[in-house]
Amino acid sequence: MWKHVLLYGVVGGVLIAILKLTEYRYLIVQHSLEIYGGIVAAIFAAVGIWLGRKLTRNTETVVVKEVLVPAPSEFVRDQGKVESLGITPRELEILELIAQGLSNKEIADRVFVSENTVKTHSSRVFDKLGARRRTQAVQLGKDLRLIP
Repeated sequence: MWKHVLLYGVVGGVLIAILKLTEYRYLIVQHSLEIYGGIVAAIFAAVGIWLGRKLTRNTETVVVKEVLVPAPSEFVRDQGKVESLGITPRELEILELIAQGLSNKEIADRVFVSENTVKTHSSRVFDKLGARRRTQAVQLGKDLRLIP
């Protein structure tokens, strides 16, 4: 009995597979032009969407505007901080020139010393202020009221 049910099921499955295969072949042969046309249309639509997005992409424009804020005319240097940190007048001068955005070479030309001397003064100022970079030293100098 089980053999007959199993055989009936296998034969039924094979017959259904054959019918589906012939239906598929009939569909492909009968409607091949429409199928290929649909595939080509889908490809062109995908390429068109991709190309449209690529060509009309919004590029971000970053506008940087530099604003110079004049130092207040009533700036008073905190001499107590200068003395407690042990900053010399030459080191203060170097820090002010750094704050103006000058390079080591430009500072050396302005104060008539070598570039190595400027590096030495600036590294001593950095150590005394606990700064790692020029910008950090300038910010600390302004916060401590050492420079305008």
